[in-house]
Amino acid sequence: MENIINVTYETTGQTTAVNEMGMRPMQARAYAARNSQYILLKAPPASGKSRALMFIALDKLKTGSVKKVIVAVPERSIGKSFLSTELVKYGFHSDWKVSGKYNLCVPGGENSKVETFKEFMDSDETVLLCTHATLRFAFDKIGVARFGNCLVTVDEFHHVSADYESKLGELVRTLM
Repeated sequence: MENIINVTYETTGQTTAVNEMGMRPMQARAYAARNSQYILLKAPPASGKSRALMFIALDKLKTGSVKKVIVAVPERSIGKSFLSTELVKYGFHSDWKVSGKYNLCVPGGENSKVETFKEFMDSDETVLLCTHATLRFAFDKIGVARFGNCLVTVDEFHHVSADYESKLGELVRTLM
């Protein structure tokens, strides 16, 4: 079938060019803010927000700012954006590694995911990937005190509501 319409946009390549640490410009701007208490990244789809989080989280782990990183996504399929990623070969100091055991975005075992989350909090592992729902259930089970010294990230933050009926919103309010 022949293309009826073909649109080509002028591109400069600036948004995909990377610096010496393998970061795009938006990621480098986010990384520059890594010492802020709260960071909200708002950028178009496929702009590198997930990788920006990896850079920031790895820096916080390396410098000892936090002991653990929890990445919460709205649904399991989005968790694929946060699987183990090679970053050293592009110039960063560490690779992003998610243990298979602590990737809770795999199908099945919903009841045991909270138990695995609790195990993670007591382990030497540093990165856990879960859904918003698993984070909420685990938070209810183990309490806010266990989240001290953790970087808790909420992907797709627009799912959080300021409404007091929003469990995820209440969780974020409590952590803050």
